Amino acid sequence: MMPHSYATDTQSKSTELASAVAAAISPAQILSACAAVESFLRKHSPDQQRWFFSITFPTLISRIFGFDDSSPPSAATKGRPSNGWIDIAASGNDAELAGRIFSLLSPNGVLLSSISGVDRLSLVNYVFPTERLPEWVRYMLQSEKDCRVLTDLCPLFKYRIKEDSIKGTSYQVQLNVFEYYLFWFAYYPVCKGNGEGSETVKVQRTKKFRLENWSYSIPGLSSTKRETEKKTESNLYIRLLYVYLHSFVPVQDLKVHQPYRSSLLHYSPGYDSSAIERAEFVVNTVIHFWLVDNDFSPLPAGLCKPFGVTFPFRSVLGETPPTSGLGDLINVFIKYLSMSSLTAMEGPNQNEYVGSPGWRGSGSFVPSRDAALSIHTISSWNLLIQRPLYRFILRTFLFCPVETSIKNVSQAFSVWVNYIEPWSISFEEFADLNETLGSSANKVPNSSSPGYASTWEGFILDNYLFYSSLVMHFIGFAHKFLHSDAEVIVQMVDKVMNILTSSNELMDLIKNVDTTFHSKATDPSKSSKSVLSPLYRYTPTIHQQLQDWEDGLCESDADGSFLHENWNRDLRLFADGEDGGQQLLQLFLLRAESELQSISGNNLQSLDSLKSHLSRLFGGPITISSPPQSKHNHPIQHEQSRDEIFKPRSFRNKIGGAEIKYKGDWMKRPFSNDEIAWLASFLVNISGRLNEKLGLNQVDCTDQRGSDWSYVEMKGNGVRSVNGPMETLKVVFCCLLSWIMWFGGAGVQLMRSHGLRVNLRLLASKKIVVVVLVFAAFNLLKRALALQNGLYI
Repeated sequence: MMPHSYATDTQSKSTELASAVAAAISPAQILSACAAVESFLRKHSPDQQRWFFSITFPTLISRIFGFDDSSPPSAATKGRPSNGWIDIAASGNDAELAGRIFSLLSPNGVLLSSISGVDRLSLVNYVFPTERLPEWVRYMLQSEKDCRVLTDLCPLFKYRIKEDSIKGTSYQVQLNVFEYYLFWFAYYPVCKGNGEGSETVKVQRTKKFRLENWSYSIPGLSSTKRETEKKTESNLYIRLLYVYLHSFVPVQDLKVHQPYRSSLLHYSPGYDSSAIERAEFVVNTVIHFWLVDNDFSPLPAGLCKPFGVTFPFRSVLGETPPTSGLGDLINVFIKYLSMSSLTAMEGPNQNEYVGSPGWRGSGSFVPSRDAALSIHTISSWNLLIQRPLYRFILRTFLFCPVETSIKNVSQAFSVWVNYIEPWSISFEEFADLNETLGSSANKVPNSSSPGYASTWEGFILDNYLFYSSLVMHFIGFAHKFLHSDAEVIVQMVDKVMNILTSSNELMDLIKNVDTTFHSKATDPSKSSKSVLSPLYRYTPTIHQQLQDWEDGLCESDADGSFLHENWNRDLRLFADGEDGGQQLLQLFLLRAESELQSISGNNLQSLDSLKSHLSRLFGGPITISSPPQSKHNHPIQHEQSRDEIFKPRSFRNKIGGAEIKYKGDWMKRPFSNDEIAWLASFLVNISGRLNEKLGLNQVDCTDQRGSDWSYVEMKGNGVRSVNGPMETLKVVFCCLLSWIMWFGGAGVQLMRSHGLRVNLRLLASKKIVVVVLVFAAFNLLKRALALQNGLYI
């Protein structure tokens, strides 16, 4: 036990040090504060550092990241960390200051070493602010019932949800020192991105030299890729992220941390699993703060249903895009975790990745020890990131606002491309970042030549939606934003098609899975043939992923989208219909040709590569039928054609005489120029209520109608006669009413059988409204004249 005077002296020094840290604003003061912190920690052992972590450490976190704990984040100030040490080092481009802060926060530094020692003694616990947690966690903390199941739903909060000892009725997240620091570290870019995302940046359209504005962060689209990577690698926060992943999340020596990995029965009770638990904590923290964040469906629906948990966020967060500015960080995170798959593919047990698809495709979370065994048995973190990453990319494509900066989409596109092409990731990509690790950089092995091989088949099957359904959603995004920058959009589509057709083996696998999926879904009689295919066992998993990963995500009704509202029921990349991948890509080529002609005349070289890839993917030549041009007219009217090519809010779009029709719910189609918008919206609402009451939203497919007829059992032996005029009128009135009800019921039944619905939107037409107003005005004028003539008489 420490003497009382010594403890008091330590407390006073910690208070003085906290004041010095809080006052450090200039680079010189920050350097001095870092030196003082390290000096204090070196002079005191972990059992003497309680006061430092109770008083100084919270202040240190607020100064490093620029948070102000004195007030909760509001709409005006949320996401705007100011005067943080990391921001000061970045804004001043001060290499010495950045290196000093990196040394302080490095895993090998004295600060994290002291944190590890204090956590072993369990000296200090923190309560993380509830208002800084993701939206869905804040919602669950409000209910005692939800708090009890939260630890089962998400391992990140296992044993970390405690009851508030002061209030008694509320719950809070209690963390040790390392967990508390990592939560703040993950929250920093989210807070910063929320502030940047609130500022709308309109895209300024120019006819030339627009490629550099978009392609700087898209792989393969920029000639200055290396300069961009150097700029990224010099970022202090990204350097810290990489060194934390390298230190706490193993990807090359997984088997070293689990000597009893063959069976739960062989798992030693005394085995120290702290390394794996810490790795899981780091990965789950990044996933929930960056990928899940404001998603209205944060957890798998199949996992929440048994616990009776629902998230009422769809109406509030339905079309909210992910937090901006996270793309570069997620790219580093995904690339690093993909190296675990690369290690597994290059290891001796390459087939170990392909396991039972029944549990891999569920996307559900499992308890901590089971998760450690399951995940590392296949030497990959792929299970944890599949669903959150898919929804992050899809939400970015679907909910990207028009007339805003395309930076977030380009970053999400880069993440997607890197994820679906893991064989192209090499350890040399982190060579510059490995320089910060010192001698450990030499342990990184050289990667083999990139290229798809049959050993990646398990990865493709586990992530099949990234190669199929997400491609279709991206085609919809490309149609929506083609008018913004046709050159870059074409190159982005070409990049995706290049990956899909990079190997005949990969292309055949994607097609065979699609064929197997539809042979079972459309024709059950052919299921016996599908069973013979080894791909059949993946079909239920893909169907389950399709419904779960795209839960509640669909193209907006107002976009004039080419995709159906209930898109997550089928795979349409190789479909033959008008909404199939081949037809939509042919239409995209037609629109892209018109756009590029209006910009650069006859320069259509950028389409040649895309045409060749599409021809290879769909097994036939891709033809573009351009509209015939008159000999007496000019070849093309540039500005006029650009205005006619893309009108996302119009009723119908025409491209050179070819009409593009809306493919979604016709009653909810975009407002046209010949409609009154507010009246149409009101009538659509009334029509929806009537259809719901009459049951017209569901098609009646039953053939046995005899059981639906009602009958009346007549009691009594005698037949009553009708006497008097009143009873006669009553019988006639009841007969007329019954006939009217019968005709109404028959009409409703007829509408159900033919799939018809009530649609009052036709009354919102300007022509009909004008006719009604003219008729009403004529009647009023007629009555006014009659009234005036009557007064004279």
